[in-house]
Amino acid sequence: MDTRTLIKKKHETKRRILDAAATVFSNVGFAGARVDEIAKQARVNKATIYYHIGDKKALYREMLHDILGNAFDRSVRNLQGAQSPEEKLRIYVNSIARTMDQHPHLAPIMLWEQASGGENLPEVIAQVFANVIGTLTNILEEGASQGVFIKTIPFVVHSMVIGGAMFYKASYPVRSKYAAFPENVKKLGAGVLGDVSSEIEKLVLKAVKK
Repeated sequence: MDTRTLIKKKHETKRRILDAAATVFSNVGFAGARVDEIAKQARVNKATIYYHIGDKKALYREMLHDILGNAFDRSVRNLQGAQSPEEKLRIYVNSIARTMDQHPHLAPIMLWEQASGGENLPEVIAQVFANVIGTLTNILEEGASQGVFIKTIPFVVHSMVIGGAMFYKASYPVRSKYAAFPENVKKLGAGVLGDVSSEIEKLVLKAVKK
C-alpha cells in the first residue's frame, strides 16, 4: 500500500470514528457512552480508536473540536468580508444555524452538557465558546461605537441566538411526533438555516438596533 493510499485510509477510519462518536454521545451523553459501542458503530475495534485518537475523554474532545473548531474558523473567514456590524451579526447568526444543520448531533450533546453543568466539557472547547462570544462582543461593540446598536450584554445576545437555534434543532423529534402540538408548529421542519435563522436575525437585530 503506497503512502497516499495509507493516509487516505487513516483519514477515512478517523472520520468514521468521529461520526460514530457524535451519534453515541448525542444519544446517551458522555457518562452513558461506551467506547465499545462507538467502535461497533464505526466498524473498528477499540484498539483502533485508542491508536488514532485515545481514550473516551480524548475522543470526546476531538469530536467536539472537529465540529466547533472548524465552524469557528469558517465563521471568522466569512466575517472578514463583511462591511457593517449588521452584516456581521447576520453572518454570526447564520454561522450558528449552519453548524446546527450540518451537525445535527451537536444540539443534543450541548444539552447533555448543560444538564450536567459542563461536567465533561473539555477546556479547549470552553475556549472555542469563549472565542465565539468574543467575536460577538466585538461585533456589538463596533455597532455601538458607530451608533447603530444599543449597548447590550453580549452573552445575553449570544444566549438568544444559540438558545433559539439549539432548542429549535433539538425539539424537532418532539414537536413532529405529538398530535397535541398546533399545526403551525408541527409543520415546521428540522432545518435552522433559512426561514428560522432569518427570523432569529430579524428579532435579534430589532432588539439591538437603535
